[in-house]
Amino acid sequence: MLAVAILAAGKGTRMVSTLPKVLHELAGKSLIERVINACSDLNPDKIFVVLGHEANKIKESLSCHKDINRINFVLQNPQNGTGHAIQVLSKKLKNFKGKLLVLNGDVPLIKTHTLKNLLKFHESKRSEATLITTKKTDPTGYGRVFTNGDLINSIIEEKDCQPNERLNNLINAGVYCFQWENLSNVINKLDSDNIQNEIYITDTILHIEKSYSFLIDNDEEISGINNRIQLAKCEEIFQKSLKEKHMLNGVTFMNPLSSSISEECEIGIDVVIESNSHIRGNSKIANNCIIGPNSFIDNSMICENCRIVNSTVLNSEIMDNVCIGPYSHIRPNCIISSECKVGNFVEIKKTLLEKSVKVNHLSYIGDSSVGKFTNIGAGTITANFDGQNKYKTLIGDNCKIGANSVFIAPVNIEDSATIGAGSVINKNVEKNSLAISRSKQINIKDWKKIN
Repeated sequence: MLAVAILAAGKGTRMVSTLPKVLHELAGKSLIERVINACSDLNPDKIFVVLGHEANKIKESLSCHKDINRINFVLQNPQNGTGHAIQVLSKKLKNFKGKLLVLNGDVPLIKTHTLKNLLKFHESKRSEATLITTKKTDPTGYGRVFTNGDLINSIIEEKDCQPNERLNNLINAGVYCFQWENLSNVINKLDSDNIQNEIYITDTILHIEKSYSFLIDNDEEISGINNRIQLAKCEEIFQKSLKEKHMLNGVTFMNPLSSSISEECEIGIDVVIESNSHIRGNSKIANNCIIGPNSFIDNSMICENCRIVNSTVLNSEIMDNVCIGPYSHIRPNCIISSECKVGNFVEIKKTLLEKSVKVNHLSYIGDSSVGKFTNIGAGTITANFDGQNKYKTLIGDNCKIGANSVFIAPVNIEDSATIGAGSVINKNVEKNSLAISRSKQINIKDWKKIN
């Protein structure tokens, strides 16, 4: 049997935040969620999350997690170190027999295959305790591991190290695999006789006969997060890995360091991601698109041969051969059909644009449906809100909408209608009609200006 314990009780004071440390996000997911996801594919029999500071916030954040039915929350109060966390947890494991995998909630880059390899190594050595170690050029902040081959002699927390001991660059990654039967016999014997007056889980090594070091080469994978500098470094590591995967699959990043993507996004071949562009959520970018520069896409589908320049697209569908921008804002629940053009400083919200619609300049189209081959003149507004309710504007096929037109919804403009520039339309317009609604121009001679 396999149980997993994720330690997430600390305050994380070095984050200088009202948010618990493990709820800070890495590429759109909280640190604690990433650690849970890494161990979920191991199919553990039990998952325990040990909480303390802001426990209710962390519980709430995980309430919709796909594995919530097998996550058990354990309260550690007071928070007196990693060993104390396992002492508290031991009450939940009285009849458990098998392996206990212990992870830290602030080590989010750990990979499932590394954990699988750790478990295999642990079994092959018939180990009582195995921990992941790695060598760091700068081991500052980490406990040092002293070994004889791969057998562990001792682990010393950095604050308890003597100067010569700090020269050792083999560090403890904070990921452990224990045989619970062995650990349960010693866990409650630990004390807090150290500089930090905390109970260390690493002190169990002194009481266990066979403890092994599982050395990994990739020290980035076990990077811990204690402050926002380390959070930013982990984000950089994560983004670099994601973008390299996409580049090997046919995506061009013009300036990778200036762009970011989510791990859920899908990007086709021959897509170019220009500088300062960001793709979030479950977005899908099909082949031969150009995104950016300076574009933001969130939870949207972009079909083939589209170009999105200096623009934002949120929760919408963009069909083939569409050009958007510069400076366009596609708000949620829009469908922009093929061959459309949405241009400079245009905002579209909850609207269907049928094939080959052009909305080129300075317009707001909201809660609307616009038929195919219609041209929307510059400065057109659909006035969809009366202060209490939103109403729809329906514009048919092949319509010509003059500049600076305002549609007072609800209103229906039928096929092939023409709207004169500067009109305010609050009545339906029949097909093949010309609608003009504006005051007669009056010129007053010798008008005296007021200074």
